Amino acid sequence: MTQASSPHVFTLPGWQGSGAQHWQIRWTALFGDELVEQHDWMQPLRGDWITRLEDVVQNQLKKQPERQIAFVAHSLGSHLVASWASLSPNVSKVAGALLVAPPDPLQADLPPQLHSWRKPVLNTLPFKITLATSTNDPFCSFAAAQQLARNWGAELVNIGERGHINAESGLGDWPVGREMLNKLTNFN
Repeated sequence: MTQASSPHVFTLPGWQGSGAQHWQIRWTALFGDELVEQHDWMQPLRGDWITRLEDVVQNQLKKQPERQIAFVAHSLGSHLVASWASLSPNVSKVAGALLVAPPDPLQADLPPQLHSWRKPVLNTLPFKITLATSTNDPFCSFAAAQQLARNWGAELVNIGERGHINAESGLGDWPVGREMLNKLTNFN
């Protein structure tokens, strides 16, 4: 498949960013995905993060207006996609989104830095979504992940006991995750 027919993939880390051994960062090196850098990884203000995402999407669409986009979001990045989708005029350009290990924003012990994310988006998102979760994520129960998937209209994929599906999960380049993205966006 040519570059013009495959979507431009944006990588959206969660709170505190993703380290060098995280599968997301490995994918940027392996596949040329674009990492969306946030102004402040430690104090993730919802409005700031949404504005930053809209800026990079608009810049990409100016360069390649006919090319679709896709999102690979981890943790809080998943809520960023949902929040962005409820506000952006560019949702029709999204081929799909792989949302991995979204935290439960309603959990009682949500860190104070994340309080601007406390009200999750509850409506169906206007593009295809796969939500990958594990059964032992310390930041989201399996039941809460199921509810997020229902709210967002996502296909739920349970990858077993893999914690927060991050570098500590031992996934390396996580080829199974990349296959999920390829299936979702219809490119191989």
